[in-house]
Amino acid sequence: MNNSLDRLRLQLLWDRLLAIVEEQAQTLIRTAFSTTVREAGDLSAGVFDTEGHMLAQAITGTPGHVNAMAASVGFFLRKYPPGTLEPGDVLVTNDPWHGTGHLNDFTVVTPVFRNGQAVALFAATSHIADVGGLGFGPDGRQVFEEGINLPIGYLFRAGEINQTLIEILRANVRDPRAAEGDLYSLTACNKAGSDSLLAAMEEFSLDDLDAVGEMIIQNSRAAMLEEIRELPKGVWHNTMQVDGYSEPVDLVCCVTISAEGIEVDWSGTSGTSSHGINVPLTYAQAYTSFGVRCVIGNDIPNNAGSLGVVRVTAPAGCILNAPRPSAVSARHAIGQMLPDVVLGCLDEPLEGQVPTEGAACLFGPVFLGGEGMIAGSRSEPFVMNAFYTGGTGARPEKDGLSCTAFPSGVRSTPIEITENSAPLVIWRKEYRPDSAGNGQFRGGFGQIMEFGHSNNEAFAVSKMFDRIDHPPRGRHGGGDGAPASVYIKDGPTLKGMGRELIPAGSTMVLETAGGSGRGHPEDRDRDSIFSDHLSGLISKD
Repeated sequence: MNNSLDRLRLQLLWDRLLAIVEEQAQTLIRTAFSTTVREAGDLSAGVFDTEGHMLAQAITGTPGHVNAMAASVGFFLRKYPPGTLEPGDVLVTNDPWHGTGHLNDFTVVTPVFRNGQAVALFAATSHIADVGGLGFGPDGRQVFEEGINLPIGYLFRAGEINQTLIEILRANVRDPRAAEGDLYSLTACNKAGSDSLLAAMEEFSLDDLDAVGEMIIQNSRAAMLEEIRELPKGVWHNTMQVDGYSEPVDLVCCVTISAEGIEVDWSGTSGTSSHGINVPLTYAQAYTSFGVRCVIGNDIPNNAGSLGVVRVTAPAGCILNAPRPSAVSARHAIGQMLPDVVLGCLDEPLEGQVPTEGAACLFGPVFLGGEGMIAGSRSEPFVMNAFYTGGTGARPEKDGLSCTAFPSGVRSTPIEITENSAPLVIWRKEYRPDSAGNGQFRGGFGQIMEFGHSNNEAFAVSKMFDRIDHPPRGRHGGGDGAPASVYIKDGPTLKGMGRELIPAGSTMVLETAGGSGRGHPEDRDRDSIFSDHLSGLISKD
């Protein structure tokens, strides 16, 4: 190995792999039909060896998709080992327990062949706006109600599209053009990655990636273990209570640091919910390991080597290891809370060098209206899935970030896109004053948004909002962030979860949560206070 592949050559290959998977992700963004992918970046892309080990991931994308996809490729290979595949084959699934946690996420896997042998696999996931059923939201009681479920199977076989699958998909969704188009988009992005990889292998005179992949994984694993071994050894605990659907959910975490790695155990966490906020284990593992990787080994490549030393368990039947056929459509509402819980465990062993709690979960309304959606409406039907954000928690030596998606990493949906994609008007979108938790370092600010129908018709909104009853908690003397809120302007308060009707002529107001503060407020720099007040972010009081 040392004779054929020196360190410099490995570095060049590694850099090339990163460029290839980023090209793969950008191809997906440029060709996607769903606004969640094209405008918000709700996707993942990566390259795997023929045993299903992730070698490299694109920076573009979300941790929930990337780290869950890292496990899902193994499920594909159990059903279709590389020896059973041939050039032109493309596999697909949106099964929550074999993919990335809910039916809206479609994962496509494409084998790469060189000299007649499978040498790698490209995988990509994107969030398709509508998959039928009740639609994207938390109201389902079982996964059967939440939309169409495609088991792992062929999207293309020897280059020929699976027309039967496409017809079944089109017949079961509200926007068949977008659903079909996104599958072609996923196929195209894997093709772009495959072509670039083959060109690189030709340039470097490689017949396979076995030696390269082994070295990448071993180096990443060794680097991660080296960093972990410098940490204090022991066991740390943390808990967090969040709103849930109709009753609070307790997230109970235990982190054990040893010379062999980091163990995270979710024993004691609440049981499964009767609504669609349950989390398949792969998604819980994805965001748990991301919480660790944010502060431990965050400059080490994210692949099978570095992920393998962070081991995550959750008891079967708890909300973080929900069995089939639990409803899981809004699994992100719980799953995206996990990094903050893990970071709370790591606050002591890392001597406070972790951020405080933030809004965490995306505020992702799904707007529906028109004929067939709203009784009596004769206008064009629409379904619009948008993402909005709250504030992050204060950082060890800095304020939190305002209106920033952490941990998901997706972008907020621009106003122009929402208004162009649906008959909606966003009357207001601005920072939410006084929403950041105070402290020596304050949290990030949330935002206020007001939504109405451009023709003053009634419309429905499927809500997946948390942090209304349980705001982000400050640490080391810092204050809590402001809780979220959703209501009809000059009207009643709405629930954080579930579908509700916004009456004709009414405006829905969403106030996202602010991040929590860190350190005692009296220690805050006076110039920073003055600057926030001058900007209108905090009131005189």
